[in-house]
Amino acid sequence: MALMPVSDALAAVLAGADPLPEETVSLDNAYHRVLTRDVVARRTQPPQAMSAMDGYAVRAADAATIGSTLAVIGEVAAGRPFAGSVGAGEAVRIFTGGVVPDGADAVVIQEDTVADGKRITIKEAAISGRHIRPAGVDFREGDVLLRKGSQLTERDLALAAGMNHPHLAVSRRPKIAILATGDELVMPGTTPGHGQIVYSNGYALHALARSEGAETVDLGIAADALEATTAGIRRARASGADVLITTGGASVGDHDLVQQALRDEAVAMAFWKIAMRPGKPMMHGRLGAMAVIGLPGNPVSSYVCAFLFMVPLIRALSGRAAIHHHRERAVLGRDVGANDQREDYLRARLEQRDDGTLVALPVSHQDSSLLANLAAAQALLVRAPFAPKAETGSPCEVLRLPV
Repeated sequence: MALMPVSDALAAVLAGADPLPEETVSLDNAYHRVLTRDVVARRTQPPQAMSAMDGYAVRAADAATIGSTLAVIGEVAAGRPFAGSVGAGEAVRIFTGGVVPDGADAVVIQEDTVADGKRITIKEAAISGRHIRPAGVDFREGDVLLRKGSQLTERDLALAAGMNHPHLAVSRRPKIAILATGDELVMPGTTPGHGQIVYSNGYALHALARSEGAETVDLGIAADALEATTAGIRRARASGADVLITTGGASVGDHDLVQQALRDEAVAMAFWKIAMRPGKPMMHGRLGAMAVIGLPGNPVSSYVCAFLFMVPLIRALSGRAAIHHHRERAVLGRDVGANDQREDYLRARLEQRDDGTLVALPVSHQDSSLLANLAAAQALLVRAPFAPKAETGSPCEVLRLPV
């Protein structure tokens, strides 16, 4: 099978990836969920004019002259409005968040007055509207403030609560099952035997999927045996996974059995091998409603492919309005050589010059097994197939990695 261009591979992964069914959740469970409907304010905020400071509610005309004295006829606190109205020569003691009483059109802060029993003397002239939050200054009933397809932040949740929504309609979380393969893998904290390595891929993949709002299922490590890999695939289906991610076993060696196991389980393969570096031996197919992505075993290849393909798929299934990674313009911080037929994703650090120019500095070693360089990188520097040699200062494009 010929190497597939990255853009075609991504299109294949996203084909048919419609948003998952809607469900209604409480605000406590809505963080990072994706809205399936616009959210409309059910109330006006603030519902009445409110004081922004502690002081006295007055008629500005009565307090426009320094030295004016006013009679204090009552008090307003948050949640305890004043029943009467402010007339000529009168003031009402008011605290932050209190409803401005009828007749008043300004608040004089307490530091600008001298209190003497039931009277105050003005030390700073009042200005109409000063220190008052008008009704509806935040939002008004009927305003659409959160849009369908938005992934909810903690600030969005506060806004939804203020709009008087205790529940929100969101897409169901995608369920991502992750299956590692390889006799050589041992868990962190154990002592690897001769020829063994510590398993690391899954920790990045689980965290990356969860950061995009997905639920993950850990299928563990399958031995390099066809029956073990097949059992893992079946467990993924039984779990109700929307996506199965496998790591390792995607190459052509005698012990790379993932592709065979997928075919034996009737997975309809869309592609195997992509024209990209790192990550050439990535696979994709479908098993009924479950999408399958077979990632390479090398940790950098695994992560880069997951970032480029799994993340947009999760976003599509979640109903996100923005699915694709945003490419930013930068300049090279060092020379890079000519590229071959594969699209290259170089791990790079980012710097910003005083003039705002973004500078991408590829790490010195780009081997797909080097976790330290991956952890140090802040972006992927994208090099098109057959790109010529480029010198320091040349324009380039980068994809920022999650922070």
